[in-house]
Amino acid sequence: MAAYDYDLFVIGGGSGGVRAARVAAALGKRVGIAEEYRFGGTCVIRGCVPKKLFVYASQFPEHFEDAAGYGWTVPQARFDWPTLIANKDREIARLEGIYRNNVQGAGGETFQTRAVLVDRHTVRLEAEGRTITADQILVATGGRPALHPALPGHEHCITSNEAFHLAELPKAIMIEGGGYIAVEFANIFHGLGVATTLVYRGTEILSRFDMDLRRTLHETMETKGIRILCHSISEKVEKRPDGRLDVTVTGGEVLTVDQVMLAIGRTPNTEGLGLEAAGIETGVTGAIEVDAYSRTNIDNIWAIGDVTNRVQLTPVAIHEAMCFIETAFKDNPTRPDHETIATAVFSQPEIGTVGLSEDEAVKRFDEVEIYRATFRPMRHTLSGRQEKMLMKLVVDAKSRKVLGAHILGPDAGEMAQLLGIPIKAELTKDDFDRTMAVHPTAAEELVTMYKPTYRVKNGKRID
Repeated sequence: MAAYDYDLFVIGGGSGGVRAARVAAALGKRVGIAEEYRFGGTCVIRGCVPKKLFVYASQFPEHFEDAAGYGWTVPQARFDWPTLIANKDREIARLEGIYRNNVQGAGGETFQTRAVLVDRHTVRLEAEGRTITADQILVATGGRPALHPALPGHEHCITSNEAFHLAELPKAIMIEGGGYIAVEFANIFHGLGVATTLVYRGTEILSRFDMDLRRTLHETMETKGIRILCHSISEKVEKRPDGRLDVTVTGGEVLTVDQVMLAIGRTPNTEGLGLEAAGIETGVTGAIEVDAYSRTNIDNIWAIGDVTNRVQLTPVAIHEAMCFIETAFKDNPTRPDHETIATAVFSQPEIGTVGLSEDEAVKRFDEVEIYRATFRPMRHTLSGRQEKMLMKLVVDAKSRKVLGAHILGPDAGEMAQLLGIPIKAELTKDDFDRTMAVHPTAAEELVTMYKPTYRVKNGKRID
Protein backbone atom coordinates (compact mmCIF):
# COMPACT_ATOMS: atom_id res chain seq x y z
CA MET A 1 0.00 0.00 0.00
CA ALA A 2 1.32 3.45 -0.95
CA ALA A 3 2.45 5.65 1.91
CA TYR A 4 0.49 8.61 0.50
CA ASP A 5 -2.72 9.11 -1.48
CA TYR A 6 -0.86 11.02 -4.20
CA ASP A 7 2.67 11.29 -5.51
CA LEU A 8 1.93 14.95 -6.26
CA PHE A 9 -0.85 17.25 -5.13
CA VAL A 10 -1.10 20.68 -6.73
CA ILE A 11 -2.86 23.60 -5.06
CA GLY A 12 -3.98 26.03 -7.76
CA GLY A 13 -5.35 25.32 -11.23
CA GLY A 14 -3.73 28.11 -13.23
CA SER A 15 -1.30 27.78 -16.12
CA GLY A 16 1.64 26.65 -13.99
CA GLY A 17 -0.29 24.30 -11.73
CA VAL A 18 -2.19 22.64 -14.58
CA ARG A 19 0.99 22.14 -16.61
CA ALA A 20 2.75 20.49 -13.67
CA ALA A 21 -0.24 18.28 -12.88
CA ARG A 22 -0.77 17.21 -16.48
CA VAL A 23 2.87 16.38 -17.19
CA ALA A 24 3.35 14.54 -13.89
CA ALA A 25 0.21 12.49 -14.53
CA ALA A 26 1.45 11.65 -18.03
CA LEU A 27 4.60 10.27 -16.39
CA GLY A 28 2.41 7.80 -14.51
CA LYS A 29 2.41 9.65 -11.20
CA ARG A 30 -0.70 9.72 -9.00
CA VAL A 31 -1.71 13.36 -9.25
CA GLY A 32 -4.44 15.49 -7.73
CA ILE A 33 -5.06 19.19 -8.28
CA ALA A 34 -7.44 21.53 -6.48
CA GLU A 35 -8.80 24.86 -7.73
CA GLU A 36 -11.30 26.86 -5.68
CA TYR A 37 -12.48 29.18 -8.46
CA ARG A 38 -12.08 28.21 -12.13
CA PHE A 39 -9.42 26.16 -13.89
CA GLY A 40 -7.19 28.27 -16.10
CA GLY A 41 -6.16 30.76 -13.44
CA THR A 42 -5.55 34.46 -13.88
CA CYS A 43 -4.30 34.25 -17.46
CA VAL A 44 -7.26 32.38 -18.91
CA ILE A 45 -10.10 33.56 -16.69
CA ARG A 46 -9.33 37.19 -15.83
CA GLY A 47 -6.00 38.11 -17.35
CA CYS A 48 -4.09 37.65 -20.59
CA VAL A 49 -6.77 35.95 -22.68
CA PRO A 50 -9.84 38.12 -22.00
CA LYS A 51 -7.60 41.19 -22.00
CA LYS A 52 -6.31 40.39 -25.50
CA LEU A 53 -9.89 39.86 -26.69
CA PHE A 54 -10.75 43.30 -25.29
CA VAL A 55 -7.69 44.75 -27.04
CA TYR A 56 -8.91 43.37 -30.37
CA ALA A 57 -12.36 44.85 -29.76
CA SER A 58 -10.93 48.27 -28.94
CA GLN A 59 -8.83 48.42 -32.13
CA PHE A 60 -11.74 48.38 -34.56
CA PRO A 61 -12.53 52.14 -34.46
CA GLU A 62 -9.05 52.88 -35.83
CA HIS A 63 -9.40 50.10 -38.42
CA PHE A 64 -12.66 51.66 -39.58
CA GLU A 65 -11.01 55.09 -39.84
CA ASP A 66 -7.98 53.74 -41.70
CA ALA A 67 -10.11 51.83 -44.21
CA ALA A 68 -11.15 55.04 -46.00
CA GLY A 69 -7.62 55.66 -47.27
CA TYR A 70 -7.69 52.25 -48.91
CA GLY A 71 -10.94 52.88 -50.76
CA TRP A 72 -13.41 51.40 -48.31
CA THR A 73 -16.59 53.14 -47.25
CA VAL A 74 -17.47 51.90 -43.79
CA PRO A 75 -20.99 52.66 -42.52
CA GLN A 76 -21.46 54.24 -39.10
CA ALA A 77 -20.35 51.62 -36.59
CA ARG A 78 -22.07 50.82 -33.31
CA PHE A 79 -20.49 48.98 -30.40
CA ASP A 80 -22.44 46.70 -28.06
CA TRP A 81 -20.69 45.99 -24.76
CA PRO A 82 -23.00 43.11 -23.66
CA THR A 83 -22.24 41.25 -26.90
CA LEU A 84 -18.49 41.49 -26.27
CA ILE A 85 -18.92 40.29 -22.69
CA ALA A 86 -21.12 37.34 -23.71
CA ASN A 87 -18.78 36.23 -26.47
CA LYS A 88 -15.76 36.62 -24.19
CA ASP A 89 -17.45 34.54 -21.48
CA ARG A 90 -18.25 31.79 -23.98
CA GLU A 91 -14.63 31.56 -25.09
CA ILE A 92 -13.32 31.57 -21.50
CA ALA A 93 -15.72 28.75 -20.57
CA ARG A 94 -14.43 26.73 -23.53
CA LEU A 95 -10.81 27.22 -22.48
CA GLU A 96 -11.59 26.40 -18.86
CA GLY A 97 -12.99 23.04 -19.95
CA ILE A 98 -9.84 22.34 -21.96
CA TYR A 99 -7.58 23.04 -18.98
CA ARG A 100 -9.57 20.73 -16.72
CA ASN A 101 -9.86 18.00 -19.37
CA ASN A 102 -6.13 18.10 -20.11
CA VAL A 103 -5.37 17.07 -16.53
CA GLN A 104 -8.05 14.41 -16.44
CA GLY A 105 -7.05 13.09 -19.86
CA ALA A 106 -3.50 12.57 -18.62
CA GLY A 107 -4.80 10.58 -15.64
CA GLY A 108 -4.86 13.30 -12.98
CA GLU A 109 -7.74 13.94 -10.59
CA THR A 110 -9.29 17.41 -10.34
CA PHE A 111 -11.07 18.93 -7.34
CA GLN A 112 -13.24 22.06 -7.33
CA THR A 113 -12.41 23.21 -3.82
CA ARG A 114 -10.16 25.34 -1.71
CA ALA A 115 -7.20 23.32 -0.48
CA VAL A 116 -5.41 24.13 2.79
CA LEU A 117 -2.17 22.66 4.10
CA VAL A 118 -2.50 20.81 7.42
CA ASP A 119 1.13 19.73 7.60
CA ARG A 120 3.96 19.01 5.17
CA HIS A 121 2.20 15.99 3.68
CA THR A 122 -1.49 16.62 4.40
CA VAL A 123 -4.00 18.82 2.57
CA ARG A 124 -7.58 19.53 3.61
CA LEU A 125 -10.13 19.77 0.79
CA GLU A 126 -12.57 22.29 2.25
CA ALA A 127 -15.57 21.64 0.01
CA GLU A 128 -15.34 17.89 0.57
CA GLY A 129 -14.67 18.04 4.29
CA ARG A 130 -11.78 15.58 4.14
CA THR A 131 -8.02 15.42 4.01
CA ILE A 132 -5.64 13.76 1.57
CA THR A 133 -1.94 13.05 1.78
CA ALA A 134 0.78 13.59 -0.81
CA ASP A 135 4.46 12.85 -1.12
CA GLN A 136 5.18 16.10 -3.00
CA ILE A 137 3.05 19.25 -2.84
CA LEU A 138 3.17 22.13 -5.30
CA VAL A 139 1.65 25.52 -4.45
CA ALA A 140 0.63 27.47 -7.55
CA THR A 141 -2.11 29.77 -6.29
CA GLY A 142 -1.02 32.86 -8.24
CA GLY A 143 -1.84 36.41 -7.26
CA ARG A 144 -4.60 39.00 -7.31
CA PRO A 145 -4.86 42.73 -7.94
CA ALA A 146 -3.62 44.80 -5.00
CA LEU A 147 -6.25 46.86 -3.23
CA HIS A 148 -5.80 50.30 -1.65
CA PRO A 149 -7.41 50.19 1.81
CA ALA A 150 -5.72 53.45 2.82
CA LEU A 151 -7.56 55.37 0.08
CA PRO A 152 -10.73 57.02 1.39
CA GLY A 153 -13.54 55.64 -0.74
CA HIS A 154 -11.57 52.62 -1.95
CA GLU A 155 -14.75 50.53 -1.66
CA HIS A 156 -16.08 52.34 -4.72
CA CYS A 157 -13.13 51.24 -6.88
CA ILE A 158 -12.72 48.22 -9.14
CA THR A 159 -9.70 46.23 -10.29
CA SER A 160 -8.94 44.39 -13.51
CA ASN A 161 -10.95 41.44 -12.15
CA GLU A 162 -14.19 43.43 -12.15
CA ALA A 163 -13.36 45.24 -15.40
CA PHE A 164 -14.01 42.01 -17.30
CA HIS A 165 -17.56 41.77 -15.93
CA LEU A 166 -18.94 45.32 -15.83
CA ALA A 167 -22.69 45.39 -16.42
CA GLU A 168 -22.32 48.43 -18.65
CA LEU A 169 -19.52 50.32 -20.35
CA PRO A 170 -18.67 53.49 -18.41
CA LYS A 171 -18.73 56.86 -20.14
CA ALA A 172 -15.65 57.96 -18.19
CA ILE A 173 -13.03 56.08 -16.21
CA MET A 174 -9.96 56.91 -14.14
CA ILE A 175 -7.24 54.26 -13.93
CA GLU A 176 -4.62 54.50 -11.22
CA GLY A 177 -1.26 52.93 -11.99
CA GLY A 178 1.47 53.08 -14.60
CA GLY A 179 2.32 49.43 -15.23
CA TYR A 180 1.36 47.35 -18.22
CA ILE A 181 -2.09 46.46 -16.82
CA ALA A 182 -2.98 50.12 -16.28
CA VAL A 183 -1.63 51.14 -19.68
CA GLU A 184 -3.36 48.31 -21.54
CA PHE A 185 -6.73 49.00 -19.95
CA ALA A 186 -6.37 52.73 -20.58
CA ASN A 187 -6.00 51.96 -24.29
CA ILE A 188 -8.81 49.41 -24.21
CA PHE A 189 -11.36 51.71 -22.62
CA HIS A 190 -10.34 54.66 -24.79
CA GLY A 191 -10.66 52.53 -27.92
CA LEU A 192 -14.18 51.56 -26.86
CA GLY A 193 -15.16 55.22 -26.62
CA VAL A 194 -14.65 55.83 -22.89
CA ALA A 195 -13.17 59.14 -21.70
CA THR A 196 -10.03 57.85 -20.02
CA THR A 197 -7.61 59.38 -17.52
CA LEU A 198 -4.49 57.56 -16.31
CA VAL A 199 -3.10 58.68 -12.95
CA TYR A 200 0.40 57.55 -12.02
CA ARG A 201 2.63 58.52 -9.10
CA GLY A 202 5.88 57.99 -11.05
CA THR A 203 7.78 60.17 -13.48
CA GLU A 204 6.87 58.15 -16.57
CA ILE A 205 4.61 55.19 -17.35
CA LEU A 206 5.95 51.63 -17.66
CA SER A 207 8.90 51.68 -15.30
CA ARG A 208 11.68 49.19 -16.11
CA PHE A 209 10.93 49.39 -19.84
CA ASP A 210 13.27 51.26 -22.18
CA MET A 211 12.79 55.01 -21.77
CA ASP A 212 12.43 55.64 -25.51
CA LEU A 213 9.45 53.27 -25.58
CA ARG A 214 7.93 54.83 -22.49
CA ARG A 215 8.13 58.41 -23.74
CA THR A 216 6.96 57.63 -27.25
CA LEU A 217 3.99 55.58 -26.06
CA HIS A 218 3.05 58.31 -23.58
CA GLU A 219 3.06 60.93 -26.33
CA THR A 220 1.07 58.71 -28.69
CA MET A 221 -1.55 57.91 -26.06
CA GLU A 222 -2.04 61.59 -25.30
CA THR A 223 -2.32 62.38 -29.01
CA LYS A 224 -5.10 59.81 -29.21
CA GLY A 225 -6.96 61.58 -26.41
CA ILE A 226 -5.99 59.65 -23.28
CA ARG A 227 -5.19 62.01 -20.44
CA ILE A 228 -2.09 61.02 -18.42
CA LEU A 229 -1.28 62.61 -15.06
CA CYS A 230 2.20 61.64 -13.80
CA HIS A 231 3.51 62.59 -10.34
CA SER A 232 -0.09 62.22 -9.21
CA ILE A 233 -2.22 59.95 -7.04
CA SER A 234 -5.87 59.76 -6.07
CA GLU A 235 -6.45 61.20 -2.59
CA LYS A 236 -10.10 60.30 -2.09
CA VAL A 237 -13.06 58.84 -3.97
CA GLU A 238 -16.58 60.03 -3.21
CA LYS A 239 -19.84 58.69 -4.57
CA ARG A 240 -22.26 61.31 -5.84
CA PRO A 241 -26.07 61.18 -5.52
CA ASP A 242 -26.30 60.35 -9.24
CA GLY A 243 -24.06 57.30 -8.75
CA ARG A 244 -20.98 58.77 -10.42
CA LEU A 245 -17.66 59.18 -8.63
CA ASP A 246 -15.71 62.29 -7.75
CA VAL A 247 -11.98 61.58 -7.48
CA THR A 248 -9.69 64.15 -5.90
CA VAL A 249 -6.16 63.84 -7.26
CA THR A 250 -2.87 65.50 -6.36
CA GLY A 251 -3.20 69.26 -6.58
CA GLY A 252 -6.86 69.26 -5.66
CA GLU A 253 -8.37 68.64 -9.11
CA VAL A 254 -11.60 66.62 -9.00
CA LEU A 255 -12.28 64.10 -11.77
CA THR A 256 -15.88 62.99 -12.25
CA VAL A 257 -16.05 59.47 -13.67
CA ASP A 258 -18.25 56.39 -13.71
CA GLN A 259 -15.55 53.94 -12.61
CA VAL A 260 -12.21 54.10 -10.82
CA MET A 261 -9.93 51.17 -11.61
CA LEU A 262 -6.93 50.39 -9.42
CA ALA A 263 -3.96 48.83 -11.22
CA ILE A 264 -1.29 49.36 -8.57
CA GLY A 265 0.36 45.95 -8.48
CA ARG A 266 -0.52 42.41 -7.51
CA THR A 267 -0.52 40.48 -4.24
CA PRO A 268 0.46 36.79 -3.87
CA ASN A 269 -2.43 34.49 -2.89
CA THR A 270 -0.98 33.03 0.30
CA GLU A 271 -3.51 33.92 2.99
CA GLY A 272 -5.43 31.04 4.53
CA LEU A 273 -3.40 28.35 2.77
CA GLY A 274 -2.04 26.81 5.96
CA LEU A 275 1.52 27.83 5.17
CA GLU A 276 2.26 28.38 8.84
CA ALA A 277 0.98 24.91 9.75
CA ALA A 278 3.33 23.38 7.21
CA GLY A 279 6.22 25.61 8.32
CA ILE A 280 6.62 27.38 4.96
CA GLU A 281 8.46 30.70 4.99
CA THR A 282 7.14 33.79 3.23
CA GLY A 283 8.68 37.17 2.46
CA VAL A 284 7.65 40.71 3.28
CA THR A 285 5.02 40.84 0.50
CA GLY A 286 3.57 37.47 1.53
CA ALA A 287 5.17 35.66 -1.40
CA ILE A 288 6.44 32.13 -0.77
CA GLU A 289 10.21 31.99 -0.48
CA VAL A 290 11.82 29.41 -2.78
CA ASP A 291 15.32 28.40 -3.79
CA ALA A 292 16.71 28.37 -7.32
CA TYR A 293 14.78 25.16 -8.05
CA SER A 294 11.39 26.44 -6.76
CA ARG A 295 11.66 24.41 -3.54
CA THR A 296 10.44 25.99 -0.30
CA ASN A 297 12.24 25.60 3.02
CA ILE A 298 10.18 22.40 3.45
CA ASP A 299 11.89 19.97 1.12
CA ASN A 300 8.79 18.20 -0.26
CA ILE A 301 6.80 21.41 -0.84
CA TRP A 302 7.41 23.56 -3.90
CA ALA A 303 5.96 26.81 -5.29
CA ILE A 304 5.85 28.32 -8.77
CA GLY A 305 4.29 31.26 -10.57
CA ASP A 306 3.03 34.55 -9.21
CA VAL A 307 2.71 33.23 -5.65
CA THR A 308 6.53 33.38 -5.50
CA ASN A 309 6.63 36.93 -6.89
CA ARG A 310 9.64 36.29 -9.11
CA VAL A 311 8.57 37.13 -12.68
CA GLN A 312 4.81 37.56 -12.99
CA LEU A 313 4.22 36.22 -16.49
CA THR A 314 2.23 33.18 -17.60
CA PRO A 315 4.99 31.64 -19.79
CA VAL A 316 7.35 31.95 -16.82
CA ALA A 317 4.97 29.99 -14.57
CA ILE A 318 4.72 27.28 -17.23
CA HIS A 319 8.52 27.20 -17.59
CA GLU A 320 8.90 26.92 -13.81
CA ALA A 321 6.41 24.03 -13.85
CA MET A 322 8.47 22.13 -16.41
CA CYS A 323 11.67 22.74 -14.42
CA PHE A 324 9.88 21.47 -11.31
CA ILE A 325 8.94 18.25 -13.13
CA GLU A 326 12.54 17.73 -14.24
CA THR A 327 13.81 18.32 -10.71
CA ALA A 328 11.22 16.45 -8.66
CA PHE A 329 10.37 13.50 -10.90
CA LYS A 330 13.12 13.03 -13.49
CA ASP A 331 16.22 13.23 -11.30
CA ASN A 332 17.41 16.14 -13.43
CA PRO A 333 17.75 19.23 -11.21
CA THR A 334 16.81 22.16 -13.44
CA ARG A 335 16.77 25.82 -12.46
CA PRO A 336 14.19 28.10 -14.06
CA ASP A 337 15.91 30.59 -16.35
CA HIS A 338 14.60 34.08 -15.65
CA GLU A 339 17.08 35.94 -17.84
CA THR A 340 16.30 37.60 -21.18
CA ILE A 341 12.54 37.12 -21.17
CA ALA A 342 10.69 38.52 -24.17
CA THR A 343 7.48 40.31 -23.32
CA ALA A 344 4.80 42.53 -24.82
CA VAL A 345 2.54 45.34 -23.71
CA PHE A 346 -0.69 45.31 -25.70
CA SER A 347 -1.07 49.04 -25.72
CA GLN A 348 -2.00 50.88 -28.90
CA PRO A 349 0.52 50.95 -30.49
CA GLU A 350 1.87 47.86 -28.78
CA ILE A 351 5.30 47.24 -27.32
CA GLY A 352 7.55 44.23 -27.80
CA THR A 353 10.78 44.01 -25.89
CA VAL A 354 13.52 41.56 -24.94
CA GLY A 355 16.80 41.98 -23.11
CA LEU A 356 18.38 45.03 -21.52
CA SER A 357 17.07 48.56 -21.83
CA GLU A 358 19.57 51.29 -22.69
CA ASP A 359 19.69 52.49 -19.08
CA GLU A 360 20.37 48.96 -17.79
CA ALA A 361 23.02 48.25 -20.40
CA VAL A 362 24.88 51.50 -19.69
CA LYS A 363 25.22 50.48 -16.04
CA ARG A 364 26.66 47.06 -16.90
CA PHE A 365 28.89 47.74 -19.90
CA ASP A 366 31.67 50.27 -20.50
CA GLU A 367 30.56 51.15 -24.02
CA VAL A 368 27.18 50.59 -25.61
CA GLU A 369 26.04 51.20 -29.17
CA ILE A 370 22.46 52.31 -29.78
CA TYR A 371 20.79 51.65 -33.12
CA ARG A 372 17.50 53.54 -33.36
CA ALA A 373 14.97 54.12 -36.12
CA THR A 374 11.64 55.94 -36.11
CA PHE A 375 9.37 55.92 -39.14
CA ARG A 376 5.78 55.82 -40.21
CA PRO A 377 4.88 52.18 -40.94
CA MET A 378 3.73 51.43 -44.48
CA ARG A 379 0.23 50.51 -43.35
CA HIS A 380 -0.29 54.13 -42.24
CA THR A 381 0.83 55.78 -45.47
CA LEU A 382 -2.54 55.60 -47.27
CA SER A 383 -4.67 55.80 -44.13
CA GLY A 384 -3.11 59.11 -43.19
CA ARG A 385 -2.48 58.01 -39.61
CA GLN A 386 0.54 59.88 -38.26
CA GLU A 387 1.69 57.38 -35.63
CA LYS A 388 5.38 56.56 -35.73
CA MET A 389 7.04 53.20 -35.21
CA LEU A 390 10.16 52.91 -33.05
CA MET A 391 12.82 50.21 -33.31
CA LYS A 392 15.89 50.08 -31.14
CA LEU A 393 18.82 47.70 -30.66
CA VAL A 394 21.19 47.93 -27.69
CA VAL A 395 24.64 46.45 -28.42
CA ASP A 396 27.77 45.86 -26.35
CA ALA A 397 30.48 47.65 -28.33
CA LYS A 398 33.23 45.27 -27.20
CA SER A 399 31.66 41.84 -27.81
CA ARG A 400 29.13 43.09 -30.40
CA LYS A 401 26.42 41.07 -28.65
CA VAL A 402 22.90 42.40 -29.04
CA LEU A 403 21.87 43.04 -25.45
CA GLY A 404 18.32 44.26 -26.05
CA ALA A 405 15.70 44.90 -28.72
CA HIS A 406 12.77 47.26 -28.23
CA ILE A 407 9.88 47.90 -30.60
CA LEU A 408 6.86 50.18 -30.50
CA GLY A 409 4.36 49.72 -33.28
CA PRO A 410 2.08 47.26 -35.08
CA ASP A 411 2.81 43.58 -34.33
CA ALA A 412 5.60 44.47 -31.90
CA GLY A 413 4.69 41.56 -29.65
CA GLU A 414 5.02 39.06 -32.50
CA MET A 415 8.44 40.45 -33.37
CA ALA A 416 9.59 40.30 -29.75
CA GLN A 417 8.88 36.58 -29.61
CA LEU A 418 11.15 35.93 -32.59
CA LEU A 419 13.81 38.36 -31.40
CA GLY A 420 13.91 36.46 -28.13
CA ILE A 421 15.66 33.58 -29.96
CA PRO A 422 18.78 35.37 -31.32
CA ILE A 423 19.15 37.53 -28.22
CA LYS A 424 18.82 34.51 -25.93
CA ALA A 425 21.40 32.77 -28.13
CA GLU A 426 23.71 35.79 -27.61
CA LEU A 427 24.09 36.51 -31.31
CA THR A 428 25.98 39.62 -32.36
CA LYS A 429 25.07 42.71 -34.32
CA ASP A 430 27.19 41.25 -37.12
CA ASP A 431 24.85 38.25 -37.21
CA PHE A 432 21.91 40.63 -37.54
CA ASP A 433 23.71 42.49 -40.33
CA ARG A 434 24.35 39.26 -42.24
CA THR A 435 20.66 38.40 -42.16
CA MET A 436 18.73 39.19 -45.35
CA ALA A 437 15.83 41.59 -44.98
CA VAL A 438 12.24 40.68 -45.80
CA HIS A 439 10.85 43.52 -47.91
CA PRO A 440 8.56 45.37 -47.57
CA THR A 441 8.13 44.84 -43.83
CA ALA A 442 8.61 47.00 -40.77
CA ALA A 443 10.78 44.29 -39.23
CA GLU A 444 13.45 44.67 -41.92
CA GLU A 445 14.70 47.72 -40.01
CA LEU A 446 16.06 45.30 -37.42
CA VAL A 447 18.63 43.98 -39.92
CA THR A 448 19.31 47.16 -41.90
CA MET A 449 20.45 49.57 -39.18
CA TYR A 450 24.17 49.32 -39.98
CA LYS A 451 25.47 52.46 -38.30
CA PRO A 452 24.96 53.31 -34.62
CA THR A 453 22.71 56.27 -33.96
CA TYR A 454 24.94 57.09 -30.99
CA ARG A 455 27.21 55.48 -28.40
CA VAL A 456 27.32 55.69 -24.65
CA LYS A 457 30.81 55.35 -23.18
CA ASN A 458 31.39 55.36 -19.43
CA GLY A 459 27.91 56.78 -18.96
CA LYS A 460 28.37 59.65 -21.44
CA ARG A 461 26.59 59.87 -24.78
CA ILE A 462 28.76 60.22 -27.88
CA ASP A 463 26.95 61.24 -31.08
